[in-house]
Amino acid sequence: MKLAKARKTFGHHISEVLSDTIEHRLFARTLELVPQLNEVYELELAFYESQVLSDEEIIRNGAYFARVGDTFTRHFLICSGEPVRLPKHSSSRLRSFFRTNQFKTGYATHGLFPYRGKFHPQMIKALINIMGLKPGETVLDPMMGSGTVLIEARLMGIKSIGLDASPFCRFMTQAKIDGLTVPLDPVRAALRDARQVFDYFQASAGRQNTERTRIEAGETRDLFEFNNQIDESAQSAQTEEAKLPPGCEAEQVYNFLLLAYLDSAGYSERSARKAPFEQFRAILERYLVAAEKIQNVLSGAEDELAEARPLQGDARNVPIPERSVDGIIFSPPYSFAIDYLSNDAFHLGYMGTDLEKLRQEMLGLRGKSPGEKFELYKEDMEKVLSECARILRTGRICTIIVGTNNNQLSKILGIPPGKVKGIDEILVELGGQHGLKLIRKLERQITGMANTMRTEYIVILQRT
Repeated sequence: MKLAKARKTFGHHISEVLSDTIEHRLFARTLELVPQLNEVYELELAFYESQVLSDEEIIRNGAYFARVGDTFTRHFLICSGEPVRLPKHSSSRLRSFFRTNQFKTGYATHGLFPYRGKFHPQMIKALINIMGLKPGETVLDPMMGSGTVLIEARLMGIKSIGLDASPFCRFMTQAKIDGLTVPLDPVRAALRDARQVFDYFQASAGRQNTERTRIEAGETRDLFEFNNQIDESAQSAQTEEAKLPPGCEAEQVYNFLLLAYLDSAGYSERSARKAPFEQFRAILERYLVAAEKIQNVLSGAEDELAEARPLQGDARNVPIPERSVDGIIFSPPYSFAIDYLSNDAFHLGYMGTDLEKLRQEMLGLRGKSPGEKFELYKEDMEKVLSECARILRTGRICTIIVGTNNNQLSKILGIPPGKVKGIDEILVELGGQHGLKLIRKLERQITGMANTMRTEYIVILQRT
């Protein structure tokens, strides 16, 4: 009798345990997670969001929630519907990636222009939240790359400053920021007259190549300055067929169209699957669809967008006053995995950039041998973290997302992989020397670069 009762009690306990979900045990019943949340670190970030944000803040800026009660979150609305529009010839693998990561990446204008090693925007949104950043405050990304932090912060009403040594990264970030509010009618006109626009940029590419000779001789030229000169003089220097449609000379529209052209031209260099013009037209159509989608969601709330300032500069010498930012997020260059200059060679060449000079200015690319590069990398990162500590307000957070590969480092250092100190550990030690104290480290697996970088760490430091 006692045994039967015990079995009944045990069975009742098991059914109680299994009838409830992790979601309901961790979160209030009014909170519904977004689809595709399938990694432990994501669940952890979602939990932190639920602890530090009010319901209203989750609706406005939450990253991992679809609804609060009966109200859909802005993130859910931004990501819902058709994922990134891809060319018809795109592989099934690529299509599957964007379907299964619809709420993580590719939404808003993040999907404009492919860039290796970029953040998952959803993760950045969550980190901005759990770092305690609020609308009106300022976040810095001293190595902004493709501008993910700046775009997310702008959407969240948080001011942002981005810095990158690459002039192309500065331009790409500005064009993607512009895409959030770019006037759509001129872009639609550009798509209708895609051949005319394509011919215009092909003609300007010729002038850029001429300009490159001057830069290699020692002169530097800013892309935005050069574009303005094209605006003033191009019409008289070109044939009727090479003119832009009316309204396309406006800075926001021009940047948007030029990024699409550079995207298509770079792709055409790598693949002959489509003719260059057809590639341009398909990419411009994709850009327009992305801009239309995000602007539809933001309609009526444009005044809530915050200022975003992408700059070209050196993370070892940030042009910002002491104690002037409320948070810092960045990812050091994956210098042992990606040669960013080779990856961007066409676009930098179009802009007339001296690649060898830029190589000497970029972190992780200086030096001749792998060992020398690694030592200079550590030296440079110490300077970067010193700058972060200088400009970050006391008590605020600096988050570093960094991949590591002990096998690769073991070859460079000539020691067994098990004895290698990961880059994440090195950065924690360097940060500690400048008053940046480790308070949390999360681990996530890198799926897109598994053969090179296997693990990525989210290192959260606090300014003491």
